[in-house]
Amino acid sequence: MERAGRITDSFPRRHRAQTRAGGKERSGARRRRGGEGRHRVVPPAPVPPTPPHPAQDDARDPSAPPREAPRELLEMLRRFDLAWEYGPCTGITRLQRWERARALGLNPPATIRDALLEHRDDPAVTYSLWHEYGL
Repeated sequence: MERAGRITDSFPRRHRAQTRAGGKERSGARRRRGGEGRHRVVPPAPVPPTPPHPAQDDARDPSAPPREAPRELLEMLRRFDLAWEYGPCTGITRLQRWERARALGLNPPATIRDALLEHRDDPAVTYSLWHEYGL
């Protein structure tokens, strides 16, 4: 009677190292593998270079263009845009949406308003995710 084919039959067969009766390898088996035992020494990963520290806001040139908003701020604003509990956000700015939610008694986070007022000149902060899409 013939044995049913298995999916593993298509893979090449690997043979284990020869062992003694006690389950230990023969003395020459380890040498044949290149001297690498079970525990190899892995070299430590190189330390990445540290980026230069950004200049303080006090030392900025007033005529310089405003810097981009931090990623954490944009992520917080994105979560505010996606929170439907404060109403729709298409067609209005984030600050208008915050003020409307406040007027309706929905208690939007005060940190959002503070961030919007601080970065008032940055369009990435002022407008919602969908401001470029038509209604």
